Amino acid sequence: MQDKYMKISDLNAYIKSLFDENPYLKKVYLRGEISNFKNHTRGHLYFTLKDDTSRISAVMFYSSAMTLNFAPEDGMNVLVEGRISCYPAQGTYQIYVDKMEVDGLGNLYIEFEKLKEKLAKEGLFNPDNKKLIPKIPKRVGIITAPTGAAIRDIISTIKRRFPICETILFPALVQGESAAADIVRQIKEADLEKYDLDVLIVGRGGGSIEDLWAFNEEIVARAIYEAKVPIISAVGHEIDFTIADFVADMRAPTPTGAAEMAVPTISEIINIINSDKIRLNEFMNNLIKRNRLRVQNITSSYILKNPLSLYELKEQRLDNIIDILNNNINKKLESYQVILNNLKSSYILKSPLSLFDLKKEKLIFNEHNLYKNIKSIILKNDHDYKLLVNTLKLVNPLGILEKGYSLVTKDKEVIKSSTSLTKDDIINIRLHEGKVTAKVMEI
Repeated sequence: MQDKYMKISDLNAYIKSLFDENPYLKKVYLRGEISNFKNHTRGHLYFTLKDDTSRISAVMFYSSAMTLNFAPEDGMNVLVEGRISCYPAQGTYQIYVDKMEVDGLGNLYIEFEKLKEKLAKEGLFNPDNKKLIPKIPKRVGIITAPTGAAIRDIISTIKRRFPICETILFPALVQGESAAADIVRQIKEADLEKYDLDVLIVGRGGGSIEDLWAFNEEIVARAIYEAKVPIISAVGHEIDFTIADFVADMRAPTPTGAAEMAVPTISEIINIINSDKIRLNEFMNNLIKRNRLRVQNITSSYILKNPLSLYELKEQRLDNIIDILNNNINKKLESYQVILNNLKSSYILKSPLSLFDLKKEKLIFNEHNLYKNIKSIILKNDHDYKLLVNTLKLVNPLGILEKGYSLVTKDKEVIKSSTSLTKDDIINIRLHEGKVTAKVMEI
């Protein structure tokens, strides 16, 4: 009887072939959110794509993943292009991604991460560069929109907590293309010495990432970093983070929170005063105790009871010092006396002319050696000169003319053979003394 049962691997292989042969599944475009992301050590990417109600497994092999211009991670919305097929080993279908790009707001997220990494490397987020927020400010500056909940919350919170604090509003655009430049202009204005601000709040109320984007601009970050006045960043709600939050000297979760960080309450100031009062009293009491103990020690000391003993001790000490000085002076004098006696008994001091005679004899000796050496050098150079002259005479081609020979030339060329001449040629003959011009009569 034929077996009607299939192997699981055969079934999965058959289902895979159905996927692979379906033309509608060979090129699929999906939009979704990444979750369960895993970057394999071999470079392959494994993740799940999901929307509000469904999900699908996805894999992107290294050859495709290496073309990405961003780093995928959980929560990122993406657009993918790929094919649907079955993974036979597990009997599940999945999308094999060939291309992937960030969807919509994800592009802003990439810009945010790139600028954040750049400014972090430059040290703009370094805690060591952040300025301290004063505990009790006299004047607080506020950069935000002149209308809206943010400015109302900040001012009402400051007046409620610390009504004697003065506030100055620097109205600015906090949304739109011109917002970043306007915020920078107001930060520079508020940083002027004429306003004498103790702290500056920069922020706005909540909104979408596009609404808050002005506070992610590089020019705003650098203006906050370069400001001399301490700055509290108060952008959006507690879950919203902007580049301005990382650069600012302090980050507040909300505009109301920024006002609470900027000023203390009256009760807090009273507590600070009471605490300082207690510490001051403790310090003064300790100081009084130490000084009272010092006075007691002085009043009970032997010297205060018998001040003459202090004088006697000093006198005795002075005598000891004088004795030491005298001993040292005497030793020095004895040492110099020995040196002086040695000089007095020296042969040169008793007969100074003998030193002159010695120097004179040495001078005569050196003079004699000098003349002797000069004469020797002259004789040697004269001998070398004559030897050189004789050598030059031997190698001089004209020297042989002294023996009666002559040098015959034609047209400035030396004649070595009669074959170089013809009848009636004009030749020049050089003798030991003089020259002769002749004509060839016969060869």
